[in-house]
Amino acid sequence: MLSLQSDPRQYNLNLQQLQQQQQQLVQQQVARVPYNAGTDHHREDSSLALASASISSKSFLVNDARSVFPNKFVYGFLCLLVDETRIIRGISFNCTKIKDIHVIIPVDEDMLLNLAHQNYKAGNYKQALEHSKAVYERNPRRTDNLLLLGAVYYQLHDFDLCIAKNEEALRIDPQFAECYGNMANAWKEKGNIDVAIRYYLIAIELRPNFADAWSNLASAYMRKGRLTEAAQCCRQALALNPRLVDAHSNLGNLMKAQGLVQEAYNCYLDALRIQPTFAIAWSNLAGLFMEAGDLNRALQYYKEAVKLKPNFSDAYLNLGNVYKALGMPQEAIVCYQRALQSRPDNAMAFGNLASVYYEQSNLDMAILNYKRAIACDAGFLEAYNNLGNALKDAGRVEEAIHCYRQCLSLQPSHPQALTNLGNIYMEWNMMSAAAQCYKATLAVTTGLSAPFNNLAIIYKQQGNYADAISCYNEVLRIDPLAADGLVNRGNTYKEIGRVNEAIQDYLRAIAMRPAMAEAHANLASAYKDSGHVEAAIKSYKQALVLRPDFPEATCNLLHTLQCVCDWDDREKMFIEVEGILRRQIKMSVIPSVQPFHAIAYPLDPMLALEISRKYAAHCSVVASRYSLPSFNHPPPLPVRGGGRNGRLKIGYVSSDFGNHPLSHLMGSVFGMHDRENVEVFCYALSPNDGTEWRLRIQSEAEHFIDVSSMASDMIARMINEDQIQILVNLNGYTKGARNEIFAMQPAPVQVSYMGFPGTTGATYIHYLVTDEFVSPMCYSHIYSEKIVHLPHCYFVNDYKQKNLDVLDPSCQPKRSDYGLPEDKFIFACFNQLYKMDPEIFTTWCNILKRVPNSALWLLRFPAAGEMRLRAHAAAQGVQPDQIIFTDVAMKQEHIRRSALADLFLDTPLCNAHTTGTDVLWAGLPMVTLPLEKMATRVAGSLCLATGVGEEMIVNSMKEYEEKAVSLALNRPKLQDLTNRLKAARLTCPLFDTARWWVRNLERSYFKMWNLYCSGQHPQPFKVAENDLEFPYDH
Repeated sequence: MLSLQSDPRQYNLNLQQLQQQQQQLVQQQVARVPYNAGTDHHREDSSLALASASISSKSFLVNDARSVFPNKFVYGFLCLLVDETRIIRGISFNCTKIKDIHVIIPVDEDMLLNLAHQNYKAGNYKQALEHSKAVYERNPRRTDNLLLLGAVYYQLHDFDLCIAKNEEALRIDPQFAECYGNMANAWKEKGNIDVAIRYYLIAIELRPNFADAWSNLASAYMRKGRLTEAAQCCRQALALNPRLVDAHSNLGNLMKAQGLVQEAYNCYLDALRIQPTFAIAWSNLAGLFMEAGDLNRALQYYKEAVKLKPNFSDAYLNLGNVYKALGMPQEAIVCYQRALQSRPDNAMAFGNLASVYYEQSNLDMAILNYKRAIACDAGFLEAYNNLGNALKDAGRVEEAIHCYRQCLSLQPSHPQALTNLGNIYMEWNMMSAAAQCYKATLAVTTGLSAPFNNLAIIYKQQGNYADAISCYNEVLRIDPLAADGLVNRGNTYKEIGRVNEAIQDYLRAIAMRPAMAEAHANLASAYKDSGHVEAAIKSYKQALVLRPDFPEATCNLLHTLQCVCDWDDREKMFIEVEGILRRQIKMSVIPSVQPFHAIAYPLDPMLALEISRKYAAHCSVVASRYSLPSFNHPPPLPVRGGGRNGRLKIGYVSSDFGNHPLSHLMGSVFGMHDRENVEVFCYALSPNDGTEWRLRIQSEAEHFIDVSSMASDMIARMINEDQIQILVNLNGYTKGARNEIFAMQPAPVQVSYMGFPGTTGATYIHYLVTDEFVSPMCYSHIYSEKIVHLPHCYFVNDYKQKNLDVLDPSCQPKRSDYGLPEDKFIFACFNQLYKMDPEIFTTWCNILKRVPNSALWLLRFPAAGEMRLRAHAAAQGVQPDQIIFTDVAMKQEHIRRSALADLFLDTPLCNAHTTGTDVLWAGLPMVTLPLEKMATRVAGSLCLATGVGEEMIVNSMKEYEEKAVSLALNRPKLQDLTNRLKAARLTCPLFDTARWWVRNLERSYFKMWNLYCSGQHPQPFKVAENDLEFPYDH
């Protein structure tokens, strides 16, 4: 900040005294009067030199004063002049009735020249030009008039005529130093600084004590960046004329350019001590304070500048900039308009005026004024770039691209235009072109973080997480305080499972910007993923305090509260979330509830379908960003059994080949396929986790390819090159999915199976493999895919192959091993807590109260839910010892200990799927209530596939309660059900993976392919065993 010891305005002369002094000078000779022609306080100021002129006593004839002096002001001035020089004595002129007066006055060219001088000094350049031309007509070889003519043309911005008149004078008088000086000024305005410097040097050689030339030479050197020489010239000018205010001001500009702020301030102050009415010094002083951040002082001094010089265009321009910075757009607009009144070709004023309109979202006015700026200055790079931005926002994208390209044609390395063009390409999903623009930007500049950030987004969308993180690292190297960069890098870490690093980035971002709601919300998500649910709830709530209208935070908070059974505002929040979802779908915005969460919510199935459709459409958008051409698919040739016409090529795509429920259930399937008829490819989206599950699939599948480090388009190319005929999506909308691969349609037939118990909503997924109970045809309208019904149950498992030892009675644990009471009837539910809801928990409490000496065994899944569920139970009169929690166990232990319970109670909103298979394999009966959506009906299908399911399925919540109580109170009946369930485990379809499930799945694949080969569209069908329709069974 500058320290001002005194306000320079104290040196202002009394304006009335100044006017009197100037009137006294009217009659004096004007000998090479310096006139300041500069108006830009950010640049150096040029002085024009004028030759001498005098008033003589020769008279001239005036027949009609208006015919000679049509301008009333000039004629009035002549009246004063005539009176003062006593050419006409005793005559009183009435300027308003001058047409009635006919006076004989002898003509004198010196008088005309003097009038030209006076009009020039008064800023009346057109009148000055008229008088000077009159002198020229009488005496074209008068060099002082040629010099004046050049000066007038300079002020009228006709720099070519200025140069021509000075050259004409030099042909008469080659030693006329002032002509060289004024020619130099004109060349400088034309942008040819080198020629200007050459002429300044000639002027100084002719007249070494030409102070104005030294000062203007300093200006030229400044324009060339030769600051040391410029400073020397300023000091030389001041040595010759210490009162040369232009030189003081220019020296101040030089000091400012070198960062010597106090020295610059002193120079401007020196100029104002000499000439308190020197507007340019006030303007330069204001600029000093503006850059120092003292906007109020800058405002004060710019106002002083324009008060002293009302036509000071650039001072008005910068005054407008101060108002804009102060958040006063209307005042800024007025200033820019005043700047344009004074100088209609002020391109910068048009540009800044446009920027205010742009910030006000007045795109039409912004576009108009950016175009006017370009009309004034065809090389105005920023105007082209900013016009492009305005056109883009107005939806005129093609015109925007033209502007950016025009800017780049003038300066191919313009970083903002390159970045903005890249942004359009990115929005158009032209990722390669966008990346090229961003890389070109980075090749020409090292200080911009935006291109790195945008490149990171492209890499992340393409699954290239390593390069994305590298780009975010560069963003943070350039701007260590970039909270957005930290959040984006944190998001990338979170997506690849490096949750602790993500948390650290979010915390750092919040430390920098505590009010950044997105950072709090993303931190909450990371906390939830890492099991810190209470911290997640706190962070989501903080995000909503900072930004109440934050759909993602609202929806994710609801899900987190569901995970810990915090049901206090459940009904109210679901109403709010459903409203959010319907608005988002109507606006074609990606819903804030993910499809995987929607399957566990009490939402209308059609709304769940629309959610999936929006996510599927988004995957198509992501896919289009790779700009891949359409794939050529394998020829539609029917595949016959026994290997004739080749084998049917099946591709499985999943991120869950490892220690994951999918691999626990399907581990043997990939090796069980009949290699005589089917060729299996497994494409692993996740890296090797080193577990036995991964090793088993990798070793048993015919082809296993780790594509985890490949971009999605490369994976799609590989699948297509492998000539896959049936491509199976084992993820759906679960963690690690890359559904954009399917959106690229690398295979002719694409199928959804197992990973996601619901509809994908995707037009590029042709079939959903399910069964008749889970997805009855009466509910087909809630699916986008064509329904394929497998016999028995669609839900495969691997227990007969992998978990036979669980059935060994000698390996069974005891209740006491887990602190379970030996004498109580134990109901159990091992589902994750998010699947529970107040209605089912109330039903459970009713059951506990009706069954004497009973307890409910739950898992800390997560642990944060235990306290809340105990409180809910106590509020309904359940005794504390009737609620038992244990920790989650490893897979085999979990299955073994499940048999310690007496009856499993399922959750209707989202059934036990893998858990249901676990407990049935353990020989534990269940009670389940199927609803409408797929995820609510899986447990019923599991039960039916055991052969005893009819006794475990109910049709209403009331029947649910009665069934559970009845089985608990009728121990012999329950024991009989348990015994029959245990006996069926080795023979029932549910657990006979090889015979019942894999063969039936292969039959469905053949049917899909044959429909495709026959030219038919995908259609629903039911797989029947030993049906001769399938070539496989021939």
